[in-house]
Amino acid sequence: MTAVDLAAVTVTVVCLATVAVLTVAVISLVRTMRELRDVVDDLRDSALPMVDDLHATVNKADAELHRVDRVIGRAERIAATVDHASRLTHRAFAPPLIKGLSLVSGAGQAGRRLRDRRRHRRALDVASSPETPATVSVPASPPGGPDRRSQPGGSRRTRRRRR
Repeated sequence: MTAVDLAAVTVTVVCLATVAVLTVAVISLVRTMRELRDVVDDLRDSALPMVDDLHATVNKADAELHRVDRVIGRAERIAATVDHASRLTHRAFAPPLIKGLSLVSGAGQAGRRLRDRRRHRRALDVASSPETPATVSVPASPPGGPDRRSQPGGSRRTRRRRR
């Protein structure tokens, strides 16, 4: 046998071995592909109902979200209405209430002044009565001292805080 024949036989044996290895690989690949197809079919059979359930759940969640959005919108409108009603009530009742409180405060001050004047007159009457000596000194101001409201700083009762 010549070198060319030997090379041809060697190449033929190597090609046959390669074909055998490739045939085994293709058979293994076909078997793996069948198993993969079976797994994909099982996955599809179990996943499609889950996807349908998920789709139904998403639709329900979307409907609930729209309902909650409507409820929040109503709550915002109610809050705006209550706020408006509160402002109107404040505008309606605040001025008469303030005027009433100032009337009561003024009446209290007038009552105190009348009471202080009566005390002062009584003191003058007692001082000018014949039973007391003529040298009794009568204070020029009411018995409580000078009128503190006419002095700078005034009485604490007459001061108001501005808000």
